[in-house]
Amino acid sequence: MRLQTGASVAAFAATASAKSLSDVCTLSNVKSALPANGTLLGINLEPSASTASVVYNATVGGGMSTSSTTSETYNYCNVTLTYTHPGKGDTVVVKYALPEPSDFKKRFYVAGGGGYSLSSDATGGLEYGAAGGATSAGYDALNSVSYDDVVLYGNGSINWDATYMFGYQALGEMTQLGKYFTKGFYGIGSSSKVYTYYEGCSDGGREGMSQVQRWGDEYDGVITGAPAFRYGQQQVHHVFPSEVEKTIDYYPPPCELSKIVNATIAACDPLDGRTDGVISRTDLCKLNFNLTSIIGEKYYCAAETSTSLGFGFSKRQAAGSSTSYQPAQSGTVSAEGVAVAQAIYDGLHNSKGERAYLSWQIGSELSDAETQWNNNTKKWELDIPSTGGEFVTKFVQLLDLDNLSDLDGVTYDTLVEWMETAMFRYFDSLQTTVPDLTKFQAAGGKLLHYHGESDPSIPAASSVHYWQAVRDIMYPGLSQKQAQAKLQDWYQFYLVPGAAHCGTNSLQPGPYPEVNMEIMINWVENGVKPSRLNATVSSGDYEGETQMLCQWPSRPLWRSNTTFDCVNDKKSIESWTYEFPAFKVPVY
Repeated sequence: MRLQTGASVAAFAATASAKSLSDVCTLSNVKSALPANGTLLGINLEPSASTASVVYNATVGGGMSTSSTTSETYNYCNVTLTYTHPGKGDTVVVKYALPEPSDFKKRFYVAGGGGYSLSSDATGGLEYGAAGGATSAGYDALNSVSYDDVVLYGNGSINWDATYMFGYQALGEMTQLGKYFTKGFYGIGSSSKVYTYYEGCSDGGREGMSQVQRWGDEYDGVITGAPAFRYGQQQVHHVFPSEVEKTIDYYPPPCELSKIVNATIAACDPLDGRTDGVISRTDLCKLNFNLTSIIGEKYYCAAETSTSLGFGFSKRQAAGSSTSYQPAQSGTVSAEGVAVAQAIYDGLHNSKGERAYLSWQIGSELSDAETQWNNNTKKWELDIPSTGGEFVTKFVQLLDLDNLSDLDGVTYDTLVEWMETAMFRYFDSLQTTVPDLTKFQAAGGKLLHYHGESDPSIPAASSVHYWQAVRDIMYPGLSQKQAQAKLQDWYQFYLVPGAAHCGTNSLQPGPYPEVNMEIMINWVENGVKPSRLNATVSSGDYEGETQMLCQWPSRPLWRSNTTFDCVNDKKSIESWTYEFPAFKVPVY
């Protein structure tokens, strides 16, 4: 899908089309477009290491925000540049995909990665007429080296260069260099405007927020889905369900947990005004539904071999997934099983009863609580998710281990201590919670932030909490209503009913946004500010239905099977609002 973007872009395209791709995709043109060393502070280019080659009829899949299921082919110039940081002796390789001049619409596009990986694909912007880039980050990220592979030099020794590069620096430098280089490559003036966009989900969402927070004046439009805010809390939180099971001393069969989740969905589905298999109002479910009502309900699951997902669920399965066998399971939901689910949904508290972190919304799949079958003992046993276990071993304990072997001696207080250690250690690199976005806002940047309400990996309330922090820090003297009106001009946040982590939810056939980039380009370049977010239902009885999602803090309430209102419900909003007294410093 290609947008019409006004007379100025059309005029530029007409001029640029006078040159062919082969005219501009030459090593001499690439070298002439490079900034002289000293122009971009902290970056020294090595022109002799540059490469350039024309790629014809490349198949490029649809981007994150496209309704197209087919791939298009493009011609582009594949460029690699190499730079160092003065005095470090390091080497950073960046690659750029630049569309042929007739297709270039004065745009630059940055794609987010997932898990512990930055994106290695520079071609995501071609469908929008944008040049795009990807970076090695100095640790060979272009060749599938993951940050968690290099975070430690050895036990107890943190690779801080890689940490800051992964945290925010590499993408910022790649973007700053790429915009400068792109202008020279196409022969447009250095003062010309190149619209710069970012798009990513999960850690890609966190990466996007890192750019808004650290490189705000470089970007015009940023789209972030389910950002992995508060790395210290978020990653340790993956261990929390296992600790709940150990503390209660009950290891529920996965089928029992599934029954609890599915029964909750069935019970809470009508609370939003329409029975469609989707909890559009998890807040009403939290306020009005008691999990104990499920006790005694029967469950059955056939034997199966299943795959557990790594960091980055749903559409973006990460490396590190594993396959396991599960026997047939049958029984009735127990009080202990409900107690496990309720404790997980309630969230982590220390031994004084002080809240340490938020948790997943009621009705979200309890993925991190899944137990494993021991064929020798014929029992269900603890299965610590590597998403959290590896973070504790490598990032907190600083041991080069891929997971915790057990939780012996571990308490809820231990989890809080792990969170606190990680929060302070990575406060200025991975935590990504700076709430003052003044530089981005003042530069005219637009931020579109969304989160699946039933996300089983990164709790939806995590995004709500950050939005609240930005509102309170940037508009402290205004009423809630006044602050919200100010924010809507440049920072819009949407909860996606029923959605999972960065994708649709097999348990709830709800809507999902598919044209975010088109919406963002229209907002940035044409001044068309959205008030609601376009989303499409892709399965179930309402497949194909378009829903215009409510902008937070308003919430959907169906008046009929075809119409819903966006309402403000004080009690519901309060149910999304958290403080964390277990920590003695603010947690934004």
